[in-house]
Amino acid sequence: MRKGKRIELTEEGKTYLKKGLPERNLVKLLNSSPQKSLSIENARKKVGNFPIALKWVLEKGWVEKKAGKLTLIKLPRKTEEEKALKNIEQGKEVDGEILKILISRNLVLRITETYIKTEEAIKKAGNVIGELTHDIIITGLWKGRKFKPVNIKAVKKFDELKIAPGKRHPYNYFLMQVRKKMVELGFQEMTGPMIETEFWNFDALYQPQNHPARDWSSTYSLKHPKYGKLPSKKIVNNVKAAHENGWKTGSTGWGYKWGEKKASKLMPRAHDTAITPRYLAKGVKIPGRYFNMVRCFRPDVIDPTHGVEFIQTGGIVVAKDIDFRHLLGLLKQFVNVIAGVEEVKFYTDYYPFTEPSVQISGKHPDLGWVELAGAGIFRTELTEPLGIKEPVIAWGFGIDRLAMHSLNIRDIRFLFSRKLEWLRQQKVVR
Repeated sequence: MRKGKRIELTEEGKTYLKKGLPERNLVKLLNSSPQKSLSIENARKKVGNFPIALKWVLEKGWVEKKAGKLTLIKLPRKTEEEKALKNIEQGKEVDGEILKILISRNLVLRITETYIKTEEAIKKAGNVIGELTHDIIITGLWKGRKFKPVNIKAVKKFDELKIAPGKRHPYNYFLMQVRKKMVELGFQEMTGPMIETEFWNFDALYQPQNHPARDWSSTYSLKHPKYGKLPSKKIVNNVKAAHENGWKTGSTGWGYKWGEKKASKLMPRAHDTAITPRYLAKGVKIPGRYFNMVRCFRPDVIDPTHGVEFIQTGGIVVAKDIDFRHLLGLLKQFVNVIAGVEEVKFYTDYYPFTEPSVQISGKHPDLGWVELAGAGIFRTELTEPLGIKEPVIAWGFGIDRLAMHSLNIRDIRFLFSRKLEWLRQQKVVR
């Protein structure tokens, strides 16, 4: 490795310079084939690094993939990547954007002082790595090297307090597992902006503009910018009519004068359900299952079970024949599968946007009965103005509280703990 050289070709880059990039070899093969077409299986056998070749020819629009066949659309001239590989070999400068692409493809590497020093240290050690350092990892110089054998019997007793392997934060790992389980149960994830208009956070959920939950003491608001954009006029007018007179739902509505200005005020999302009307308005599959996992913000008194910033996991199921009994069964399944909660209780509850409504609580070994979720069937004053005729069951879990059950902790603030003793004692896999 020559000192002072800023960039160099990797072994893979040198091979491609000599034998051609995989995508170039694939288009050459198709160009020489009858009708400039081949089955994917035949092309796979004849082109090295076929997955890489296929990715790039499709992304660059050189080849069309259809019914198990690849067909050449155009034979490209020499590409910027091919020119850059040659220029780098000759020590010439190349365009920064092309360089980024080549580095991401592991065809080029940057030669830094750290790289040179680390490589020299490895050579002095006989090209054998005894200790895997940070510099060896970030430079990639561990690849293809021999490692010094380790005597695993040297440590006779494993002491959890002294030996702490790297691992994810317990709460972060719990959230990953919840997301995985939801997908395994057939749910599709919904996402949305953290800064929301009151329209989606409240109005589209049929929550009146004079509701106490919309008071400054119950939600946060933005000072600047203060207002955001509302959706299409059709949706706005439908929601407005639902609030004022019930629209076409058969309801009498809330019976007040609805205002666009208040609906357009910006705020940090107060609950996960703010995402749901966005999805309903743009159309969902029927039947369909959807979930979200989002950070929410709400003024509150901080204590062992409350915080001003928290994560909620909620969702909906849309189907023609779904009812309240399905909702109760689903809630019980969730708390059991996700957090291992065995004892649950259901209580009647009230939300402006569901009827009937229910609260589910689970028994914590130390805190006793803790509220876990609110749920219900969306009112027609919510769904029909957004274009949904079928019943929709919905719920919102305080995922932080479920994590308290799963991790067996007594204080919600501990989920964000930096206490090393507790973090080290947590198991890597639950």
